[in-house]
Amino acid sequence: MIPIMASESTRRRYVANIVSVWQSASPDQLARGRAWYRTAHQVADMMTDGDVRKGAGVIAALSPQTSWWLNIELAADAVETGRPTRHFRDALSKASKILAGIDPEEVLPMRRKTGQFFLCIADPEHPTAVCVDRHAHDIAIGRPLGQQDRGLTAHGRYELVADCYRRAAARLGERPSTVQAVTWVVWRERLDRDAARRDQEV
Repeated sequence: MIPIMASESTRRRYVANIVSVWQSASPDQLARGRAWYRTAHQVADMMTDGDVRKGAGVIAALSPQTSWWLNIELAADAVETGRPTRHFRDALSKASKILAGIDPEEVLPMRRKTGQFFLCIADPEHPTAVCVDRHAHDIAIGRPLGQQDRGLTAHGRYELVADCYRRAAARLGERPSTVQAVTWVVWRERLDRDAARRDQEV
């Protein structure tokens, strides 16, 4: 795991890695990344007939260890039936509380991934929110870590990576969530290409 108390030179290196991935984005990747949270916001809004905070909260609560499409399926089912299912007990409990009317910011861990994911969906123009998942972490450090634990449940480590995205965003003149989304699109597709190439070589 990366150290929580990273030196300034390490932080600058992480920022440079993020900026490098951003600069490698194709026009199509750039457009899809820029649209990512706006589209998620629209999905959350439609799912709850205009209560976008509730929709974003349920999506975020049910997001751990799920693909985006499964995440949406689980959230839509939960909103429709009023009873979230097919997830870990903690995630189901959080989603149930949000469906019952408790504000997501009182339910979700706001200084970690699911809380920040909620903020990015609820307000795509949020000035500081950054959803740091394993891919966002790996982009910053400059290499994929596979299934290794990144230690992002530690607030200090999460905030270190999030701060690097904010610095990269300031350098690029973008919102932190936009930088995260665009680089995420580039990185995931790079990983998919590398995996396909390895399969062909076998």
